[in-house]
Amino acid sequence: MPIAEVSITDTVKVGPGRPFLLIAGPCVLESEPLALEVAETVAGVCARLGIAYVFKASFDKANRTSLAAFRGPGLSEGMRILSKIKALGIPVVSDVHEAGQVALVQDTLDLIQIPAFLCRQTDLLVAAAKSGKAIALKKGQFLSPWDMEYAVRKVKDSGNDQLLLLERGSSFGYNNLVVDMRSLPVLRSLGCPVIYDATHSVQLPGGAGGASGGQRQFIPPLARAAVACGIDGLFMEVHPHPDQALCDGPNSLPLDQVEPLLNQLLAIHALVRT
Repeated sequence: MPIAEVSITDTVKVGPGRPFLLIAGPCVLESEPLALEVAETVAGVCARLGIAYVFKASFDKANRTSLAAFRGPGLSEGMRILSKIKALGIPVVSDVHEAGQVALVQDTLDLIQIPAFLCRQTDLLVAAAKSGKAIALKKGQFLSPWDMEYAVRKVKDSGNDQLLLLERGSSFGYNNLVVDMRSLPVLRSLGCPVIYDATHSVQLPGGAGGASGGQRQFIPPLARAAVACGIDGLFMEVHPHPDQALCDGPNSLPLDQVEPLLNQLLAIHALVRT
């Protein structure tokens, strides 16, 4: 099936023949200064490298392991911070967990993300589709890639074909994920651009007691392998000081490592596209 081009904004388009896309930012909105630092730094890197960029951070992480874990600033404050970033000319994405949230975020977000755990939630998918916004739909850790066909149909049959699919690994026993690289061409065969989530793929869900652990040292090799499979873009959680991050620090890439990694990935991407 031909890959449908997705327009995130008038100038940021994803698909065959379009620039490589990076979706990146801290896991959660910790503060306005940190969000601006990451957004402006990564935007500068992407501008130098000719990469399309969308800033990502969650206003609320409703699926944290522990009730005591930091969830984020909430919807109102989150949209305020994301609006500040958007005013800089940087597109923004955040995730929604309930159908009723879609109407509250669609005027701010350029791209609406559906979390992996919720990828089959029909009411949420239909609400997101009817917003008219581009959608980033993560494959659940519990699904085979070909089973995503039905989630794709829910969105497209609701009148929205502006859909990106994200691969973030599959459950592999307890507290571990594995990435089957065959998943990437299978997902792409559903007619959607495919983005590889390089940082959640190295997460160890619940592997740190009341929080998730991670193996960030494996981000570069897995990202290189995914780009070699012919993907359309990359998703990464990045942080200036991952060990101090309030969420997903163990599987976040240090901010100063973003540009060297992207240089490698672009070289591979150029070979694959020829």
